Amino acid sequence: MTASTGPTGRARIEARTLRTDRWWLSPLLTAAGLTAFVVYGLVRTFSNANYWVPQYNYLAPFYSPCLSDACVEGAAHFGRWFPDLGWLITPPLFVLPFVLGFRFTCYYYRKAYYRSFWLSPPACAVAEPHAKYTGERRFPLVMQNLHRYFFYAAIPVAGVLTYDAVIAFKGADGGVGVGLGTLIMLVNVSLIWAYTLSCHSCRHIVGGKLTHFSRHPVRYRLWTMVSKLNGKHMQLAWASLISVGLTDLYVALVASGVLTDLRLFN
Repeated sequence: MTASTGPTGRARIEARTLRTDRWWLSPLLTAAGLTAFVVYGLVRTFSNANYWVPQYNYLAPFYSPCLSDACVEGAAHFGRWFPDLGWLITPPLFVLPFVLGFRFTCYYYRKAYYRSFWLSPPACAVAEPHAKYTGERRFPLVMQNLHRYFFYAAIPVAGVLTYDAVIAFKGADGGVGVGLGTLIMLVNVSLIWAYTLSCHSCRHIVGGKLTHFSRHPVRYRLWTMVSKLNGKHMQLAWASLISVGLTDLYVALVASGVLTDLRLFN
């Protein structure tokens, strides 16, 4: 392999990369993981079934909050705001745009799907196949600037999922009970809160635009806590994404009768 020197003195290397490790594995796994979640989400969104277990108040996260007249009896905890629009507009579609908007514009997820799907770039020290770079200044990528507003929408959604986890402490006789589903929902909402609060926008909202932290001890303490979470933002992004999928799947299997919820006590 030869390298020539141009007018600026920089080496011109014809090879796409000089890396010899499996640099392609990370974007490949990322693309596979995101694709699997999207496919599962589409199937569940339009199946419009098996999302509510009335015996234990288990509501699948893909259908929470359920705000449509199409919601099954007992699942609409906050009222029926929207009419039943048939199989094309199922209950999740009234909330999912805000949840997906938060994740889609997330700083980590941008890196993930830019590298894995658009190969921009696929890895460090690997040239991308695109002839030019325009950044996020044009539609639709200019919409990434809405991330902060999607964060505001994600907070009440996390609050609703917290409510779902609390009412899941229901026994078969109507009293207090704990099952495997209860614990799964608790873990799920904990990860969702951790991911939401680790958001870069949250960190800026809490401690941004401050000249002297010493004059704002409460905000400084909050900023410190959020900063620690922010350091694990990538891990929390994946953990919460997997948790949402597994929690939804578990509720669906219990609601359909495929699984029987393991009860720790009634």
